[in-house]
Amino acid sequence: MNQRFDVDEVRARFPALSREINGKPAVYMDGPAGSQVPLRVVEAVSAYLTRSNANCGGAFATSRETDDLLREAHRSVADFLGSPDGDLVAFGPNMTTLTLALSRALARTWKPGDEVLVTRMEHDANYTPWVQAASDAGATVREVDFHVEDCTLDIQDLRSKLNDRTKLVAVGAASNAVGTINPVKKIVELAHETGALVFVDAVHYAPHGPIDVEAWGCDFLTCSAYKFFGPHVGILWGKRSPMTELPVYKLRPASDELPERWMTGTQNHEGIAGTMAAIDYLADLGRSCTPDATDRRSALLAAYSSIEAYERGLAARMLEALGSLEEVRIWGITDPDRFDERVPTVAITHARRTPEEIASNLGEQGIFVWHGNYYALPLTEALGVEPEGMVRIGLLHYNAANEIDRLIDALSRLS
Repeated sequence: MNQRFDVDEVRARFPALSREINGKPAVYMDGPAGSQVPLRVVEAVSAYLTRSNANCGGAFATSRETDDLLREAHRSVADFLGSPDGDLVAFGPNMTTLTLALSRALARTWKPGDEVLVTRMEHDANYTPWVQAASDAGATVREVDFHVEDCTLDIQDLRSKLNDRTKLVAVGAASNAVGTINPVKKIVELAHETGALVFVDAVHYAPHGPIDVEAWGCDFLTCSAYKFFGPHVGILWGKRSPMTELPVYKLRPASDELPERWMTGTQNHEGIAGTMAAIDYLADLGRSCTPDATDRRSALLAAYSSIEAYERGLAARMLEALGSLEEVRIWGITDPDRFDERVPTVAITHARRTPEEIASNLGEQGIFVWHGNYYALPLTEALGVEPEGMVRIGLLHYNAANEIDRLIDALSRLS
């Protein structure tokens, strides 16, 4: 049971939130491009570099400590993803690099006549790698449309394009541009009925809601620690059969066992230490909100229960206020009864001012938002907002209601 969520207590754990711009507190609404980190993450990175910095597999203390750290980090991320097996977790530089590696491996199993489904709601990292891999294999790429009026995936279009030639469906758990949450479990069920594998990009969803690879049933999933309050580390999870059997690109001396066969080269050990600290932060947040959450997975679920409830309130406040501004257009879901279908990432355009002008104006006032397409190029092309793109306002659980008020006041005073 959710007992309490104290945003002031949360904010006190994030050193960056004390920064000022032109004499005013900085307002971090740039979370979709990368979250801020709690102090414990900074301390974990520093502690590793100052006490245990070494490569793996050595017969000495710091190397053995690094081996122990990595084993525990795999278990920690498995708990974060809802998987019972830490060996199914691979670390890498970022989601894009891991996706490119996986796409090349899968392409070696495809042939002309095979089909790959991508959606037009994707970040380009879950679009172009599959287009390129399909091209290498002579396979066909088919695009799944979305409803422009509310930026939700067209499930009927997905159904119509699935067939026995479909080898892979690539879909995002949530849009990094407009915040829509896709029905991942339903998509997996539909894809599996035709024998297709499903790859889920959970990068944008990860800071907002609980990932559950077992319940979703997906075959592969990626996310990035720097989006859920950690350092720049990419994460790949996959079911044991494909992760073991796919023809992975790796060096000859590298182990062919999981998880090492997917972790090419020396890893970012200090970043992985910070990733584990970010997960520990979330678990501790869950325990503070729900004291009877004891093990790590249940504590993480408790944290996300609190985060979802708090962020939904923030989103409601912001969307209602944005809706009152006559020159502002909101792209995506705006119906309060459907806020469980979105995360608090909101894209807007203005009748007179370009996205860059708005972002620059807000930035001068210490309010950080993004402009452009945020690599969600298939979506912005479909919406017809290229080349300027949109303004993206991205809230996380460390944002406060008074920051939304500052944003709305600044937007209302645009000349």
